[in-house]
This record gives sequence, structure tokens and C-alpha cells, in this order.
Amino acid sequence: QVQLVESGGGLVQAGGSLRLSCAASGRTFSRNTMGWFRQAPGKERELTAAITWSSGTTYYADSVKGRFTISRDNAKNTVYLQMNSLKPEDTAVYYCAAGPSVSLRSHVYDYWGQGTQVTVSS
Repeated sequence: QVQLVESGGGLVQAGGSLRLSCAASGRTFSRNTMGWFRQAPGKERELTAAITWSSGTTYYADSVKGRFTISRDNAKNTVYLQMNSLKPEDTAVYYCAAGPSVSLRSHVYDYWGQGTQVTVSS
């Protein structure tokens, strides 16, 4: 089992920044990939960024490239999502997820956090 706890969401004005954190515990070694998904009302859950524990290989969705940065601290079993130049369309619930490999498909990730709300006002 892997437990994931997100923090760092909130309300920010357009152009502002937020940093999300995801603390992992349990059998973290059993899942090599950590992803940050988001889901806006009425929309499907989408992967924004992912990173592997082992090599630090990263993936970014086109919509966030150049604005979001994912990183990990292996010693703390924590993954971060630094979000800069935020736009109103980034408003969503952001979820941390753990899975065996990088994939755009949410069903590949079998452990999920509770989600944290990010609201960007215009």
C-alpha cells in the first residue's frame, strides 16, 4: 500500500504561483512513477506532469510546459509541482497519483491522494 497526502492548493490571481506537495508513505518503492493530475468541473481528469523516482525522468502536458515544474525529493518521499504564470483555466482539483510507469491514462495509476483545490482568479 502507498499513502499519498497533497498540500499547497489555494486561491491565487492570474499570473501568480503556487507549489503543491505530495508526501508519499508506505511501499513507495513499489511504484516508480508519480503524477500530478487535475480535474476541472465537467471535464475529464488529465495528467499535467509526471516524474520517476529512479531517474527523475519527467513528462509535461503541452498545456503546462514552460510554466509547471515537477520535482522529487527521494529522501523525503515527496513530489512537488511548482506552478508559475497560472491562468484561470488551470483552476481544478489537483491529485497526486502513484503508478508503475508514466502514462496519460489515469487507470494506470493505482494510488491516489485526496486532492487539493487550485483556483486561479482573473
